[in-house]
Amino acid sequence: MTQLYGCVFFIIEHMSFDHKQLNGLTLAYMGDAVYEKEIREYLIKKGLTKVNELQRQSKMFVSAKAHAQIFRTLFDQNFFTEAELDIFKRGRNSHPHTKAKNTDIVTYQISSGVEALIGFLYLDGQSERLQEVILKMIKTVEESSKN
Repeated sequence: MTQLYGCVFFIIEHMSFDHKQLNGLTLAYMGDAVYEKEIREYLIKKGLTKVNELQRQSKMFVSAKAHAQIFRTLFDQNFFTEAELDIFKRGRNSHPHTKAKNTDIVTYQISSGVEALIGFLYLDGQSERLQEVILKMIKTVEESSKN
């Protein structure tokens, strides 16, 4: 399996496309996967092993409502650069072809913007900034859950 996995990375690394031209929803699609993986890994490394508890805890980080609250907190702290806010707006202003589940459309749009930013940072190879953003998002959730 490792050999196949490495082969896939080799193929992807040698494909050419301009991720800067991707629409907001495509960036959000990628960002959703990247963020979900990071949160799952964080929770497992935190010592959680029961699937029901992992699911419950992950919702505090990955739901549209959580994304909206995190974004508002970090925006108020001037955490994002202007370029990052432009990417966020590209995701937020996209017109999804699906209905928002368990949330209102504004919250869903903010969540899409957050995911688009994460997807862009990932595809752009900005791994240090991506890590900084995700760690700040985790800290924001952890701090708000203590209150």
